[in-house]
Amino acid sequence: MGVVLDGLSWALLLAGSFFVITGGVGLLRFPDVYSRMHAAGMTDTLGAALFIAGLAVQGGFTLITVKLLMILLFIFFTSPTATYALANAVWSSGVRPKRRDGTACEAIDRSDEPSKS
Repeated sequence: MGVVLDGLSWALLLAGSFFVITGGVGLLRFPDVYSRMHAAGMTDTLGAALFIAGLAVQGGFTLITVKLLMILLFIFFTSPTATYALANAVWSSGVRPKRRDGTACEAIDRSDEPSKS
């Protein structure tokens, strides 16, 4: 039984590491801030979840597992919220997404939005 748990734990740890590394590559390769935030936000949440799940399997049913699950719950709420806040700040500052060829997307008509004054 210990060999099966060790194998499952290693599989989860390797899968989590793969997603975190993929997110890092996405940060380097994607063209604009929005796609980079998407790569970082999505893969870091999933990678951390898999990594913590692997550690929880390795720890067994102990207080350590409860603490790891609390950390996982915290990450599930804070990572998407932080990504949204950062994307909203970038959008509010006027940065627009880029196309594949590197040109900026058209300006968006905001005439229907209330004034900020």
